Amino acid sequence: MAATQLFHDPTMVAGYAQDAPRKVPGLADLHRMAILLLAECARPNAHVLVLGAGGGLELKAFADAQPHWHLHGVDPSAAMLDIARQVLAPLPDRIDLQQGYIEDAPQTAFDGATCLLTLHFLEPAERLRVLQQLRLRLKPGAPLVVAHHSQPPGADPHRWMTFSAAFAIPTIDFPAAAASAETMVARLPLLSMAEEEALLREAGFADVALFYAGFSFRGWVAYAAGDAAVTM
Repeated sequence: MAATQLFHDPTMVAGYAQDAPRKVPGLADLHRMAILLLAECARPNAHVLVLGAGGGLELKAFADAQPHWHLHGVDPSAAMLDIARQVLAPLPDRIDLQQGYIEDAPQTAFDGATCLLTLHFLEPAERLRVLQQLRLRLKPGAPLVVAHHSQPPGADPHRWMTFSAAFAIPTIDFPAAAASAETMVARLPLLSMAEEEALLREAGFADVALFYAGFSFRGWVAYAAGDAAVTM
């Protein structure tokens, strides 16, 4: 099964909201950091694009923390968007959910964007294309926050992916974690930190900075350079 097909698997989708915080070190803190990085530049009633929004976890965190933000979530999986609707049901009607890919997102100039736990599924050329499309939908100077699996510099990706897999297991079981890591390394096109940052710059972002690290997970903030965004 291709990695992205997991998000159409009923068992995986049903457990996503419970499993994601268990699998990603400090997920709630990652969301909080993303909010701070967005809020530094965004106006109080900012329009924020969330790519890979299925599950709704970051959308809920953003909406709870910033009651005047308008959020637009895009995800290709109808099943994952159904989960997001359940998670977001109690919130005010200022969150739009759209099934599709980045090309389907509105051609408007957003005040910020996030793409969390998504880009590690994409090959470099496809990843660059997605980042370029995100850039086209951001105002100059607007922040983009990304976080996903990456290869730490000079490190064996199997070792660090094993730590990430072990983190998700309730009891310490390195053989089971190593087997899971082997599968993930085979499926995910992991990039080095230097390659990650180079893609962001090539896509039209500046001031790229690492802000989050947890075993094999890394997170960056970068800012839309130039004047390529569409005017709202």
